[in-house]
Order: sequence, then structure tokens, then C-alpha cells
Amino acid sequence: MLNSELIEKIFSSDKRAISRAITLIESNSDDSTFLLKEIHKQTGKAYRIGITGPPGAGKSTLTNQLTKYFLKENKSVGIIAVDPTSPFTGGALLGDRVRMNEIGIHPNVFIRSMATRGSLGGLSKKTVDASDVLDAAGFDFIIFETVGVGQSELDIANAADTTIVVLVPESGDSIQAMKAGLMEIADFFILNKSDRPGSDSAIMALRTILMMKDHKEDDWLPTIIKAIASENIGIDDIANEIYKHKTYLEQNDKLNLKREEHFRIRIKEIVEDIIRRELWLDERIAGLNGSLKKVIDRKKSPYEIAEKLVEDFKTKIKV
Repeated sequence: MLNSELIEKIFSSDKRAISRAITLIESNSDDSTFLLKEIHKQTGKAYRIGITGPPGAGKSTLTNQLTKYFLKENKSVGIIAVDPTSPFTGGALLGDRVRMNEIGIHPNVFIRSMATRGSLGGLSKKTVDASDVLDAAGFDFIIFETVGVGQSELDIANAADTTIVVLVPESGDSIQAMKAGLMEIADFFILNKSDRPGSDSAIMALRTILMMKDHKEDDWLPTIIKAIASENIGIDDIANEIYKHKTYLEQNDKLNLKREEHFRIRIKEIVEDIIRRELWLDERIAGLNGSLKKVIDRKKSPYEIAEKLVEDFKTKIKV
């Protein structure tokens, strides 16, 4: 059983304890579930920021500069850089941690790379669990920096209090294609590398889409901030917009409502994960494999096989 000393060290912001706890979470052991139950009472204080956008948009540089800004304000920052799963090791690539090396050694910063592990949304469920560890450890801000975007990468919005979508001038031609999914999750946009050609047309395309969106009188209206992260231009504006959005959520009683919805989604996912693990025991997988020939021979429908597996599962639960 997990000892209480590790949990106390997490509460005192011990980096080794935090790292060990996240490793436990990634291993999906029983200890990790116990840990997450025990630390929950100390979570809820950190403000969670999601930074997403296409590959090459400069998300890591923005995260780096934004972290420096918060450090100047004597805030602590936990960063979870979500990398594509390595095809060789199943782990996370370390590119982001290498690029953020200069802030990684700061006592008020903790950086961890985590693999997406096949998550379509680009944000592993384990990433959200890991953010709870950082929250319990007392970090003021937690930044999720996610893998390059696609239509399905929307679960960042179900983890962050403020979601930022980073684009570059070259994104202009693809903005129309993004509007059905990615564009809906942004609390505001950053046009990074805005000194490049095509900057004005990209902003115009964004504004056109934002103007077409229906909104109520008290809705938050996303803005577009121009930045050149590599030169630290626009970082103050980005930080101020985060604070502005945070204030808006708090003053309109929307932060708790947003987090309540996040927990609803998360609990459903946890339940589905528990049921999936219980359902697909070796004996049931063997039963499925043994039934496949009947399906191929058209003697049984896939639905019949599925229903029988579920009935067997229900019977076992009742017993």
C-alpha cells in the first residue's frame, strides 16, 4: 500500500515525490487510484491553462515565455507537455522538456512530458490525473501543452479553465476547415509569428468566423492576440487575457460550473474505464475469439455476440 509519507511530500511540493506520483499514475497501478483519492481534498486551487494548436505554431516557446512571466509575479507553474506516444517505447518524447530546459531548473517550476497513449483528443486521461498531483502540490498555474491539433482534439477544453488556440499566419487557409471543431473550444486565440506574411489575412479569417458565432449578452467573446513568442512580444497581453478570462469566470459564477462539467465528463470516463477493464477479462476475450467463426459464417450477428457478452458480464456482477 502507498505510504502516507509520499502524500505528505506531495503536499509540501517535493519534486521527487511529485515525479514518483506521476510515474505511479502512468503505470495505472492500484496505488495510483489510492493516491488520487487521498490528494483530491487538496486540489482545486490551481488555475489550469490549455495551450493547443498545429505543430510548429510555437506552443513550447509560448509556454516557456508565459511561465517566465508568471515566475516574475512569484507564481509557481506546473507544465505537462503532452507528446505523441513513441512508436518504440510507448513513452513520451522529450523534445519539449529539452526546449524548456532554462525554466525547468527553477524551484517554482515542474515540467513533465506525458504520452497521449492513443487518445484521439490528444490529451491522455492520465494527464488530467497528473495535473491533480500538481494541483495538490500547490502550484498556482498548471499548463497543458498538447500535441498538434485535429478535429478530434477537443478534450483539452474538458481539462482546462482557459483554453488557448495558437495559430500562425500560414494557418489562414485551413481556418475554415477548423471552425467546426477546434475553433469552438478557444477562449482566445494567439496568432504567433505574426511578423510573417499572411498575418492580416489570417486574423481577418478568424474574425469572420467569430462574428458568425451565436452568443448571448453575457457570453465571453474570444479575442485574437498577435505575438512573436521567440522575441517575447505579446506575452504580457496573453497573460493579461488569461487573468481577464479567469476574472470573468469567477465574477459570473461560471468557473465552478465549468469545473463541475469537467468532473461529470471525467467521472463518466473513469466508470467506462473500470467497466472496460472488468468486462474484458481473459475468459471473456476467449469467448469473443471463440465466437468469431460463427459471425464470419453468418450464423450469428455481431450484435448477438455483443449482447451475450454483456449479459454474461451482468450475471457475474449480480453474483
